[in-house]
Amino acid sequence: MRLDDRFDDLVMSLGGFYRAWVIQLGLELGLFAALRGAGGGGLTTNELAAATGTAPDPIAIWCRAAYASDLVDCDTDRIHLDESTASILLDFDRPEYLGGQFAYTVTASLDYGDMAQLLQTGRTVAVRPPRYHRSIEQLTRQDIAVFFEEALAALPDLVTRLANGADVVDLHCGGGRWLVAVARRFPASRLVGVEAEPDSTARAMRLVREAGLEDRIRIEAREVAAITHERAFDLAYFQHALHELPDPAAALAAAWRALRPGGRLVVLGWCLPSSLDDLATLHGQLITGVALDEALNGGRLRTVEEHALLFAAAGLPAPLAIALPSDATLLVAQKPA
Repeated sequence: MRLDDRFDDLVMSLGGFYRAWVIQLGLELGLFAALRGAGGGGLTTNELAAATGTAPDPIAIWCRAAYASDLVDCDTDRIHLDESTASILLDFDRPEYLGGQFAYTVTASLDYGDMAQLLQTGRTVAVRPPRYHRSIEQLTRQDIAVFFEEALAALPDLVTRLANGADVVDLHCGGGRWLVAVARRFPASRLVGVEAEPDSTARAMRLVREAGLEDRIRIEAREVAAITHERAFDLAYFQHALHELPDPAAALAAAWRALRPGGRLVVLGWCLPSSLDDLATLHGQLITGVALDEALNGGRLRTVEEHALLFAAAGLPAPLAIALPSDATLLVAQKPA
């Protein structure tokens, strides 16, 4: 690449950094939601500040940055948000939802003062702050949409099982959003969530209670590898979770023991590309960035082939790998009936 072209390429990366912060601030402060709610008429900067309880002068600066980043449109003194941008940033029930990705990326970067230490010494950060785990919950809202629209489409017999009433365990369940979503979609099924991180456990219990689903969802505060269930579940589910566990092979083995004959273990996540050609793509760029972040707290993303080795180390059969339209991957193993 010519020097001038490479220079422009790297300058675009600087712009992307500021653009990510403009998006996250717009999400956190409700600026995008207010602009969407205003419809085609848009809002002035003063009206936007009044609608969101923010300060007019800094909001004018944010609006200028949002326009420069091609996030909003301006018509004389009024700011507009087009519906496609609004849907991608705000509609968390769609596979195209990216609002959680921005919340996660920006929040995670607040801990990057420790990244040089990781690279120099290999020493990881023992505990990430609660804000980090809350941002993961925003991130995995997209995963829930992918589960319902893509994963279940690839596993139609699982839909039947859940509709008829199944016992389900969500391992490393975070704030419990997947549990509540599945309980509402499949009212005959019963669910257990397992989570060790205290802030996430508390939020999961509160969400279940507020949803009025305490009779069908139970939260267990423990490490996944420490569960003692045997032949208790029809589905054991890991959602964007296996890479974060301190001993993923032990977690897989525990999940396998918890399944009844004919039960299914399903892992939904984003795998690292297996080839250099696939690595040199937009997806490769994004997922390797996530892998670097996960390494800070000892997490490890894997390729499909590395997952197969992990299943083998846990004594499980090789999983069926199903590539989904969103670039997510399903890894599925079923116990003999």
